[in-house]
Formats: sequence, structure tokens, C-alpha cells
Amino acid sequence: MLEKPINVLVVDDSAFMRHTIVKQLESEPLIRVIGTARDGVEAVEIAATLRPDCITLDVEMPRMDGLGALARIMKQSPTAVVMLSALTPEGAEATLEALRLGAIDFVCKPSGTISLNLHEVRDDLIRKIKLAVRSRLPASLPPVTRPARPPGEPKPSRPAGSSPRRVVVIGSSTGGPRALHQVVPALPCDLPAAVLIVQHMPPGFTRSLAEGLDRGAQLTVAEAAPGDHLETGLALVAPGDHHLLISPDSRVRLDNQAPRLNGVRPSVDVTLSSVAQVYGPAAVAVILTGMGRDGARGALELRARGGRVVAEDESTCVVYGMPRSVIEEGGATDVVPLPRIAEEIVRLVND
Repeated sequence: MLEKPINVLVVDDSAFMRHTIVKQLESEPLIRVIGTARDGVEAVEIAATLRPDCITLDVEMPRMDGLGALARIMKQSPTAVVMLSALTPEGAEATLEALRLGAIDFVCKPSGTISLNLHEVRDDLIRKIKLAVRSRLPASLPPVTRPARPPGEPKPSRPAGSSPRRVVVIGSSTGGPRALHQVVPALPCDLPAAVLIVQHMPPGFTRSLAEGLDRGAQLTVAEAAPGDHLETGLALVAPGDHHLLISPDSRVRLDNQAPRLNGVRPSVDVTLSSVAQVYGPAAVAVILTGMGRDGARGALELRARGGRVVAEDESTCVVYGMPRSVIEEGGATDVVPLPRIAEEIVRLVND
């Protein structure tokens, strides 16, 4: 039986980019481009009329930008959206906001001028479109809660340099940024644990992710750097393209030379294995939404050493891949829906 074609709407303010994206997508037999739009206003109107299965959406456009269009689309005619992002700090910040608003995933535009053709990222874009249409739309999930710390309110102070007796490792992939914005702001500043966050994301985006989480969190959130010491009330985000490991003296070690594991770097498995060896029963792993099996092997190793492993319940996952693999391999000690995960972390680290 033939698979049903995926109907795609392509949105970009550049006629050259629209033509190039259409050409690249239509080289895939299972994808059919049913329309194009040059700005957010057209995108909202066409999405409501044609009801595509997926939209590729540029961020910077006249009249209405990608974020404005995304918010309207998710409210009026919820659709799987894959963002096209520029490799700039501004592009990274806008893309992360798009993921929080409901986009499933993103693809980085190639750098250059006339080379802005999607040959370099064709396979990645097609793969993510196929994944997006199989994912659960964030609009059907519990809404992301407001940050625990209102904008402009000073961050609560935490004991400087206090060594943690516990470590929490949070691993996530597709749908992860949105989930992290629900979990991390709900963790208290006096959490008696250090937190490590491993989100599958390319270089340049993890710093923006850390900064965005830090703005709403009671914890201090930062992108990890070599030699950082784990501290209570501090959450460190693994940098893109670097595995994050912990040395016996609880310092961060970053490795961008070791091979990708499970096709990714940073890998949740790498961090969990390292933390399991140093902290053993004093460690807690949390596996959130994401495609693939990254985290399953590390969760088993951590559980074998006495640690606790929380897997996100299927009912709240954008993609039920990573949590399912942890559960099926027998690594999970607890299965919890997203809105209760922060509460579960607090309970476990205070046991």
C-alpha cells in the first residue's frame, strides 16, 4: 500500500528561496508542495484555506514575521511547522521562541549568498518534515506554564559554590525546548542538586536555549564550559556538537572529538554514563520527548548503580521515542506526564 503524500506549504520572503525549497522538496516522491507564501499574512490565509500537513516557515519576513504567523496558525488552524533558521544569534533566539510557541523542529539555512540553496540540508529538511507530520502537535498538549520568575524580577540568590549531593540530568530532543520551558522554570532556586541539560541541538543554539531558560528560571542556567564545577542551584546546558562528561571532582569536561553516539553529539547516553560512574545512586535522570533511542543505555546504567530514572509519559510527548525506548529497555523507575515532572524531580532529590 502506497504511503499518502505529505502536502507542504512553503513560506519564505525570497522568491529564490521559495523556488529552491520547492525544487528540493519535490525531489522526494512522498512530498507534494501545494502552495507557497511570501510573508506571514499570506501564510496564515493559505494555511487556513489549503490545510497543509506541514509548513516550512521562515522567521524574517515583511508585513508579518514567522513568529507572528506561527502564533496565528497554531491558534486558527494548528499545523505541523518546521522553521527555517539563520545561523545567527538573533536567528537562534527567534527559532527557540518558535519552538516554544509550537513549531515541531527547525533546519538551519546554509550560509552564503548565491549558495542559499537547500542542497546541503535537503535530507535533514525532508526527514524533519516526515517526523513533524507524525508528531503530536503542541497545541493538543498541556500549555507551557508561565515562567516561575516574572520578567524583570531579580533571580533568587543561591549559596555560592555549594557542592551538590545530587545531580539531575535532563535529556531531550524533538519537542525538548518547549518541554524544558515547562520543567526548568518550575524548579526552586534552593534545589539541593546540580542540573545538567542535554538537548539535541546544533552549535549556536544551545547558548540561546540556556539564556532563554535563565530569564524565566529561579535556578541559574548557563551553557556549560570546560572546567565548570557542578553547584546546587546551577543548571548547565551541553553545548551543541560537544559531549558533556563529569570528572571525578565534579567538573565539566567537553568532548567534540569523540564520535557521535546514536547519531548525535551531545548525547544523553554519554552524559548519563559519566554521571552514573561519579554519582551513582545520588543521580536522577529525566528523559523528555524526542526521536530515537538516545538515553536508553545510559538510563539502564544509571538504574543499575542505584539512580532514579523518570521518563515522560506518552500522553504529553511531542515525539514518544526517547522515553519509550527507556521504558521498553527497563530503565525507567517512574513514568510521569510533563506538568508533574518538576514536582517529581524535587521529590526525588529530597528523598
